[in-house]
Amino acid sequence: MYIASLATGHPPHHYNQEQLLEAIKKMWMNAHHNPRRVDQLHKAVQVKERFLALPMEEYEQIENFTESNDHFINVGTDVAEQVVSDALSKANLTHQDVDAIFFVSVTGVATPSIDAKLVNRLGFRSDIKRIPIFGLGCVAGAAGLARVHDYLKAYPKQVALLVSVELCSLTLQPKDLSVANLIASGLFGDGGSCVVGVGNLHEKASRSNQKHHPSVLCSKSRFYSDTEDVMGWKIGADGFKVILKATVPQLAEAHLRTDVDAFLAESGLNRSDITHWVCHTGGPKVLQAFENSLELSEGTLHRSWDSLQSVGNLSSSSVLFVLKDTMENATVNKGEYGLLLAMGPGFCCEMVLLQW
Repeated sequence: MYIASLATGHPPHHYNQEQLLEAIKKMWMNAHHNPRRVDQLHKAVQVKERFLALPMEEYEQIENFTESNDHFINVGTDVAEQVVSDALSKANLTHQDVDAIFFVSVTGVATPSIDAKLVNRLGFRSDIKRIPIFGLGCVAGAAGLARVHDYLKAYPKQVALLVSVELCSLTLQPKDLSVANLIASGLFGDGGSCVVGVGNLHEKASRSNQKHHPSVLCSKSRFYSDTEDVMGWKIGADGFKVILKATVPQLAEAHLRTDVDAFLAESGLNRSDITHWVCHTGGPKVLQAFENSLELSEGTLHRSWDSLQSVGNLSSSSVLFVLKDTMENATVNKGEYGLLLAMGPGFCCEMVLLQW
């Protein structure tokens, strides 16, 4: 599979972290016994600015899960339309060229799913295959890319899209004063992305004069037994209540080196062969765990750190934002390898081997 293009986007409402922190403290002013704790947690996540699905003042008007989910469908469809159109334009392809859409999200639900709404809005073919995937959370950007690669191995002349939309702000629980929710209120942002993948026999798969566009060579999934309660949602009448245990960085640090080494060995490679590391922006402690476990030198993950600070954790879209930055701004040479990886609910890891 060849990555013909990648586009990212956000809803239009942009705020710095100080603005958001003041609004959140105001919301919890009479409920939280220690407002300084909110300050500490927001500063600890090192996010400087974020985009939101709605204007900041409108969140106070949301009364229930039905309303927040309606916003997810409406705004999410707009964001998806934007990134899909941008990605196809960059690839010099039309909507009629697309054979399959893989849609990933974990911050809202819709049936029919948002990809179906895109078919009607954008004029995809009536025989397009739709593969919506819900529940993978932060790992879905990597896992979705891997599943697109699997599909295009079977259909090497076709075009497939990976579309990710995450509107994390709409899942915030105003009545939940848990540490996990306080951290989430400062860490997660809103955005979307679209990868255009083409099979190896498609005419767009020629990499001449397109050295910044990598191919996906292979992928590997890793599931860690008895860790379902580490990360995810508790879904109830009020919507999505975040589950985020402090053991996430420890799991990453304990397992990643062994898993990555085994995966690379299957292709006759080791960590020293990887020039470009494309890692999900799970948060400062998670990125530090990646660096420690994989024995990466200082600055190796600077694109992940930069993305965390500039837009926050975008769940499934995060690793694709880092990939776009790598494709557009990294110095690359033909033949160099990259490793794209993310972790998420399950608890699990997905690894994708790239080559430029």
